[in-house]
Amino acid sequence: MALTQILAMVRKDLQVYYSDRRSVIMSFVAPIAIASFLGAVTGGRGAPAEPAKIPIAVVDQDGSTVTKAIVSAVQADKSLQVTTPTAEGAREAVKRGDVTVAVIIPAGFGQASGLAFFGGGAKPDVSVLYDPSHRAEMGLVRGLMTQHVMEAVSREMFGGGSGRQLVDQTLQNLDQNRMPDGQRAMLRELLTSAQKFYTQTPETETADRPRGISLPYALIEEAVTSGNDVPYNGYAHSFAGMGIQFLLFAMIDMGVGILLERQRGLWKRLRSAPISRTSLLVGKALSSSVIALAVLLAAFLFAGIVFGVRVQGSLVGFLAVSAGCALMAATFGLLIASIGKTPGGSRGVASLAVLLMVMLGGAWMPTFIFPAWLQRVTVVVPTRWAVDGLDAMTWRGLGIGAAVMPTLALIGFAVLFGSLALARFRWEEA
Repeated sequence: MALTQILAMVRKDLQVYYSDRRSVIMSFVAPIAIASFLGAVTGGRGAPAEPAKIPIAVVDQDGSTVTKAIVSAVQADKSLQVTTPTAEGAREAVKRGDVTVAVIIPAGFGQASGLAFFGGGAKPDVSVLYDPSHRAEMGLVRGLMTQHVMEAVSREMFGGGSGRQLVDQTLQNLDQNRMPDGQRAMLRELLTSAQKFYTQTPETETADRPRGISLPYALIEEAVTSGNDVPYNGYAHSFAGMGIQFLLFAMIDMGVGILLERQRGLWKRLRSAPISRTSLLVGKALSSSVIALAVLLAAFLFAGIVFGVRVQGSLVGFLAVSAGCALMAATFGLLIASIGKTPGGSRGVASLAVLLMVMLGGAWMPTFIFPAWLQRVTVVVPTRWAVDGLDAMTWRGLGIGAAVMPTLALIGFAVLFGSLALARFRWEEA
């Protein structure tokens, strides 16, 4: 008897949902459109595109051999887009947002950096102006500038014309240095060896084969996903995140619809029928889960046909995680209907809750950029498990074992939401 009633309610809800063609079209089109845009912005598919260069300004107020070498190396860096304005022009460019970082190399930097390199002088100050909204780029530019400055200064000190003079000058002033005797002796030995190198090596040979400190390794980059030579597809992650977001928003509409029906007295009339509160909520949860699962699978089907998204992991695991997502979203809608008082107020609070869950779950931005404490906290958010589970089954290409915990977590949240909804459900408005 109860099963017959539940199936009848499921059939009725599906008929009502699919009778509104405009609503059905929007529920399928909206996540596909936004996920397509985000997927294109975050990398798309196929071979990685050339990354956008960071716009920086370099102001050389010294004009020495060292600083010219630094500017030349920075301009050749594939990660940077370099301009060379005046100091005031650089400051204005940062202020307007035209460049992310401006580096001002002061006059006398070449000589001062050489003396400081051997420990015989004060370190020169290099001014760095940066846009506070681009702190991540600031860290990258700092690292690249460190590399190029060290290479240019050490090359000049161990092979350039001014290096000979600075070695002689540092040796003459070494006794005035306040460093410990042991360190002074080792530095004297180093400088004496450098002086012999300059003396015994022709200047033309030194210029032809400049020596300096450079990175002692070469990077070989390899993107590791499923191990089957399929490149990373950014659309897989964007469709997972946006698909879950719009499932939750659709279930808000379902919950608000229940509140409207209760407001109109429909549930009061249903109470006189031979149907229990549990059967009513189970029927609503099942019909909403079917709709949510259909929307999510349709979105991934579109992504597969148009953008080449593939389930590179376990198909069974993908379906299990998708079903868990649909059930979690459906019971979330029931929870809204059970604890909400008015349709308008419930929609606003529920929308805020969904936005927070989606944001913390990594649907908008990767969770690795979150602070460490926040990364640990997000495990209590159902969308984190949903996104991670769908990622594991699509572009990561992991086995069915990687779908077990996300699926169990989503079912656990669905049981929690459903239990709270059942406990708080009221047939009439309070």
